[in-house]
Formats: sequence, C-alpha cells, structure tokens
Amino acid sequence: MRKDLGLIHIYTGHGQGKTTAALGLAIRSLGAGLKVCLIQFMKTGQYSEIKALAKFKNLKIFQFGRKKFVNLKKPAKADVDLARKGLKKAEMIIKSKKYNLVILDEVNVAINFKLIALNELIRLINESPRNVELVFTGRFASKKLIKIADYVSKFELIKHPFYKGIKARKGIDY
Repeated sequence: MRKDLGLIHIYTGHGQGKTTAALGLAIRSLGAGLKVCLIQFMKTGQYSEIKALAKFKNLKIFQFGRKKFVNLKKPAKADVDLARKGLKKAEMIIKSKKYNLVILDEVNVAINFKLIALNELIRLINESPRNVELVFTGRFASKKLIKIADYVSKFELIKHPFYKGIKARKGIDY
C-alpha cells in the first residue's frame, strides 16, 4: 500500500461494470482538470464508451487487442505480443509523469491467462511515480495485487439478461 498520493485501485469479480467504474473515475478526474490515460488489454474497436471518451482533450486511449477473441486456454502468439506491447506502453506512460490517472483495463485477465507476468506489473507499480493514480480492471485479480492495492472492489454477478437469451445492446452493454 502506498501512503502518499497516487493510490492503486482494483475492480475485479465476475459481475458487470468493472470497466464502467474505471471510466466513471476517468470522467471524474477529467472534470477536475486531470490528465487520464486508458490502456486496454485484449480489446480493440470503437465501442460506444471509446467514441464518447475520445471527445475529451485530456484523455489518451490505447488498445492492445485483436478483433478475434483470445483463446484463453492457448493464447496465440499475437495476443501475447500485443499484451506485452500494452504493458511496455503502460510503463512508458506511467513513467512519463504526464498523466494523473492511468487505467489498465482488463490487465487482471491478461495476467491470469499468462499474456503478461504478474511480477512485471508489480515491478511497474513499485517503479511508478508516487503521484500517478493506477487502476487495474478485470476478473481474476491476483491475491498479491489485491494485497498491494489501496482500493479493491469486487463485482458479483447475481443476475444478467444474457442468461435469458438477451444479446448485448449498443449503448447499454457496449
């Protein structure tokens, strides 16, 4: 746990809303005049939230994913390469001190499925400037990461329309 500015947030669990919570924090930060960087692992494309956020001048977005879903049992080399590239970009962004808030969206999943190593992220945390707030989203947050974090929110799935056959709806689910 870091006792000064630049705390660490984790949004994890099987419920919906982890990325949305991180984006809510991004909007709050932008409203306060802070600079925000969103780095997405295993995602690509112009989701509705990306289109909306692109309108903010103090926000940069980087995506490191393919249109094809990652085979989580046996990830393709391209997926591993993209995740590693995303982590290198995160390191560059964090160490630049240009951003007050840096969100690594779905980084927990990337670690869980061995696209990147947990120890690499922990090293990055330890080397990051103390005034940069860090947010890590995605299911499967490791116990080590949870122990390091200052904020941890676990999203629990209780009910979801997907299980009634309702497909994802633009503007609501993506």
